[in-house]
This record gives sequence, structure tokens and C-alpha cells, in this order.
Amino acid sequence: MTTSAPSSRVTLALVVLVALLIGGNFTALKFALDHTTPLLLAGLRTVVGGTFLLTFVTVVRRERIPTDRVMLGKIFVVSLAITTISSGLLVFGVNRVPAGLASLLSSTMPLFTALLVLLLMGTRPTRLGSLGLVVGFFGTVVLAWPSLGGEATAIGIIALAFSALAWAFGTVFMQWRDFSSVSPVMIVAVQLPMSAALLIPVALLTEGTSGTDWSVGLFAPLAYAAIPANAVTFALMATIVKRAAATQAAATAYLIPISGVFFGWLIRDERLGAVELIGGVLVIAGVYLLVTANARAKMAASTV
Repeated sequence: MTTSAPSSRVTLALVVLVALLIGGNFTALKFALDHTTPLLLAGLRTVVGGTFLLTFVTVVRRERIPTDRVMLGKIFVVSLAITTISSGLLVFGVNRVPAGLASLLSSTMPLFTALLVLLLMGTRPTRLGSLGLVVGFFGTVVLAWPSLGGEATAIGIIALAFSALAWAFGTVFMQWRDFSSVSPVMIVAVQLPMSAALLIPVALLTEGTSGTDWSVGLFAPLAYAAIPANAVTFALMATIVKRAAATQAAATAYLIPISGVFFGWLIRDERLGAVELIGGVLVIAGVYLLVTANARAKMAASTV
């Protein structure tokens, strides 16, 4: 008991740390977008984060970069879904809505994940999970409804919804296909440069660099969004998944939007209206029910 309690506290601390780091990402992106354009920011984020994580995984962890073409092809699919399409749409959406609202909309990813698991893998959610889906998607509608009157905001909300969907697809694809021969950290370390190779040329062709202010106002939030909120959190999540109970690992899904709203209020003085807050509470409640149902199913399966 003397060893399990500290271990549990360390795991819980890691869960909270991940939620805080990712929650602050939305506010950091808002500051960076004051100095550059969305696609270029998404590309720069993958360059900085990928360089850091690839150095870490090859030098510190001494892992070898995979050379198998089939594995690289599967990693490319994940890269295209999560760190290219999802990341690009995320920054595009954050540019048009408050950071707190963006974090709440991004938290719908577990809901899309459950739907894709049903469609692609035929795994039906439990009654509790189904209730979570209904509550969560109803909350998403409530959350987005007041903002749909403005064209720019509506486009941002749609972009964030598709960002969550693309992120969910990449996550489900990793469960659907075999990635056991490569560590989770190495998968991310390889997929980030793949995304950079796509995002940077597209950004230069469509946005150029005339709208970018190469100053500390860009570099400081970019460094945070790329390393602590991106590369470091992926490494920490891999650690959490290995050492945490299912309920603890899943807690990040509903702590992140709370953290995102908090940092948006604390740093940028953003305030959500009553309807947005109600919608946000419903989304978090739906995600909570869903991940709790999944955690219970995993624990039940492990005891059989």
C-alpha cells in the first residue's frame, strides 16, 4: 500500500498536467495567430514539435526509426488524419472562435471516436455509452447554436467539428490496424515531420509569409504550442496509458476543455455566455459518461 498510493498520486498528477498543457494550447494558438496565418502556424508547429520529439525518441530513448514501407504507410494515414488535417483545421477554427469555445468543441473527439468504432469496427457502445453520446452531441448543438449567426464564427465551428472527426478517425485507425511493433512516441515522432512536409508547402502557396511577423510574439506561443502542448503531452500520454487505470487515463478527455476555458478566461479575458456554458457542461458530461462506460467495459473484460 505504501508504494501503490504514491504511484496513483503520480499518475493523477500526470493526468492533470496533460490536461493543463493541452488546455493552454488553445490560448497559445490565439496569441500566435496575432502574428501569422493559420496553415503556416499549423506547419511550423509540426516542424518544431517533430524536431524535438524525433531527437528525444532517437537520442534519449535510443529507438530506431521504422523503415518498413507498410508501417510507414500506416503512420502516414495517422499523420494525414491527426497532425495534418485535424491540426490544420484546429488552428483554422481557433482563428475564428474564442479559445475556450474551441477547447469545448475539440472535446467532442471521444464522441466521434465512439461513432467511428461502431461504423468501422462494429463495436456497439453500452447503454451508458449511448447515453453519453446523446448527451454529448446535444451539448455540441447547444454550444454551437448561438454562434452560428456570424459567418466567420460558423465556419470556425464547422472546422473545429471536422478537426475532432479527423482526430477521432486517426485514433480509431490506430486501434483498427496493428501498430504494436512501433512505440506510441515513435509513431508521433515520425508522423509530425510527415505532416510538416504537407502543411508547409500548402501554407506557402496559399498564404505566403507576408502576413507573418517573425518576432518573439510568434516564437513564444509557437514554442509552447509545439513542444509542451504537442510533443511533450504525446509522450506523457503514452506514459499514462501504460501505468494508469482506464478511468484515470480517460479523465484527460473531460479535464482538457475545463482547462481550455479556464486559460481563455485567465489570460485573454474571454467569457462564455450562459448558453455556451450549458452546452459545454453537457459536452463534458457526455464525454464523462462515454469514457466511464468504456473504462468499465475494459475492466470487466480484463477480469474475465
